[in-house]
Amino acid sequence: LSLKFGDIGNLKGLVIRLLLTTSYYQLSVQNWFSLHRLQLLYNHSVQATFNATGIHAPATYSFHCEHVSSLQRYDALLIPSSANDLSQLWEVTFIDFQIQGFNVQEGHFAYARDCASFFSPAILMGLVMSLILLLVLAYALHMLIHLKSLDRHYECKASPAYFAQMKDSDMGDEKEPLRNSGNESYELRNQQFGKIYI
Repeated sequence: LSLKFGDIGNLKGLVIRLLLTTSYYQLSVQNWFSLHRLQLLYNHSVQATFNATGIHAPATYSFHCEHVSSLQRYDALLIPSSANDLSQLWEVTFIDFQIQGFNVQEGHFAYARDCASFFSPAILMGLVMSLILLLVLAYALHMLIHLKSLDRHYECKASPAYFAQMKDSDMGDEKEPLRNSGNESYELRNQQFGKIYI
């Protein structure tokens, strides 16, 4: 794919050549296209060559990226092909870059596959916060499951109160008759002590 600038002042002889290839991948069961190389030609002479990395999409899609650049501050998707050629002297940056090399219908781009990484800083921060919240929730559930009920496991440890023993003179008779309206009944007198917990 060659982009020619036509009669635009100093850019009259400048051509940007994009080398695109398509390949079939069995894992995804579809064709994918890739941008392998970008060349800058001026007056039919190659001035710079850059190898492209990470610029690929399914053949029925287009590829979109906010910045495709040779500069490190834009993640440098374009890398000079050699340290010895003139590529080091050029800085190339495409803003709002979108490309589709194959299966173009009615002159419109197909659905775009974006270059944004899945693990962007915002997404990583969200994952870390979700993990922290899950750990707190798991700890709270663990504490609730192992919570002991006061009714079953609480024992009052109070000192028992003792009643003094009855006199020895009263212990001789274990039963004392009670006289109550003609009926004879007995009361046990040999009660040594009783316990009361408070």
